[in-house]
Amino acid sequence: MKFWRKRVTAGNQVTPQATRPTGGLPSKASIAIEITGTTTFGAENMGALFAAHGLSAGGLLELSGQLVPEPENPADPHAVTIHAEGARIGYLPGFLAKEAAHPDQTDECQVQLWGTSQGSSVRVRGWVARGTGAVAWPHDAANPPAVTIQERRTEQSAEITNMVDEALEGGGARAKQFKAGMVGNYHYLEAIEPIKQLKRDGRLKEALTVCYAAIEGAERARQDREPAPWYTEQAAIIHRKRGERVEEEAVLRRWLKHCPADRRPGSKIQERLDKLGTAQ
Repeated sequence: MKFWRKRVTAGNQVTPQATRPTGGLPSKASIAIEITGTTTFGAENMGALFAAHGLSAGGLLELSGQLVPEPENPADPHAVTIHAEGARIGYLPGFLAKEAAHPDQTDECQVQLWGTSQGSSVRVRGWVARGTGAVAWPHDAANPPAVTIQERRTEQSAEITNMVDEALEGGGARAKQFKAGMVGNYHYLEAIEPIKQLKRDGRLKEALTVCYAAIEGAERARQDREPAPWYTEQAAIIHRKRGERVEEEAVLRRWLKHCPADRRPGSKIQERLDKLGTAQ
């Protein structure tokens, strides 16, 4: 069974579309940053906001808002919330919040919110830009963002495939490195979503086949470093679910064999193997 789209020779490639900024905006336009927490902390208020604008089934909202520091936040005293029409709809990403205004200063901002109906609620993905001037929004009606879980999965897979294609076509050392990680017509990085989907479908044997193919590619592309461990972790998890203790131990030891000695202690693979030993 084929899990990825077929990669063919350059000039004949069919590349999935991924998120790309829209053009035609002033060169000094504010850069938009994706809002965090729209489907968790801000989910209820997002639903009410869309309903208030007659968009209970979803759609596009562009509103003015405020960046409000939240110094009392127990998880992050640097947290900055994003408010629109008086309601908290999400947060500024943590890496940017530390650079935000003084803890007692509220800043003006603009938000672009994309909603999609999901059962009785609205799932929202949004962006925020500081100030009130022109904004370089990454999406418009002709290029809407992925919002649903499945759309996000497809988008992430497309971004990985685009990255691999660009690396292979670019030539030089980067292309050589990526070629080392190829398994047939596909790169091991492209195996992430197929493995996850096969696990969700309960097709564990097929998921293992993809895991081991990806492990092989990760080993070839490691360049004297440790192979990407995620595929080994997934194989070990599947073996555990299938009651295959010997195979679980073997795949963990395989990763350690390809890992530089100084990188083994403290690794998730070593920790998992240690726990496996104590469980005997």
